[in-house]
Amino acid sequence: MSTLSKKICLVGDFGVGKTSLIRRFVDRQFSDQYLSTVGVKISRKLVEISAPNSSDKQDLQLLIWDIEGSTKFKAIAPTYLQGATGALLVSDVTRQETIEHLSEHINLFLSINPQGSIIIALNKIDLIDLEKLEKLVFLNQFEDQKRVLATYTTSAKTGTSVDEIFQTLANKMMEKK
Repeated sequence: MSTLSKKICLVGDFGVGKTSLIRRFVDRQFSDQYLSTVGVKISRKLVEISAPNSSDKQDLQLLIWDIEGSTKFKAIAPTYLQGATGALLVSDVTRQETIEHLSEHINLFLSINPQGSIIIALNKIDLIDLEKLEKLVFLNQFEDQKRVLATYTTSAKTGTSVDEIFQTLANKMMEKK
């Protein structure tokens, strides 16, 4: 059986932890050192998923596009986002403006990939207290927006929900093949 490949993009403002989430998922590593992504960096990870309408397992190769989060990004975004089946839209829970920009990122992704699936990652939950996090999550649910599957609270540092966001998106993308 051949292995299918699907392209997913990580989109969000600069410094929200897109690269760190990918490193945690692909390499099982975390670094406190901030490295700004220039342009795009592509990683690959083979995941096993349940085949739709079957108990069979199937391998899926995720082509994970880590896209820079600078303001000049908007001009080149359509080129990088083209052909993506899914997107992880990432914000930093310690920076409210990154959460406010998620709707723009949703609209941009869907303008290029109207049938794409989206997962929201409210990242860096290890940096705020639980009460504040619960309030933030309550106020920032995106599932009512078209094509948004779920909102997760994540931490690349601790690994909280990192595998789940990629696995949920992979499973959804396989339903659509």
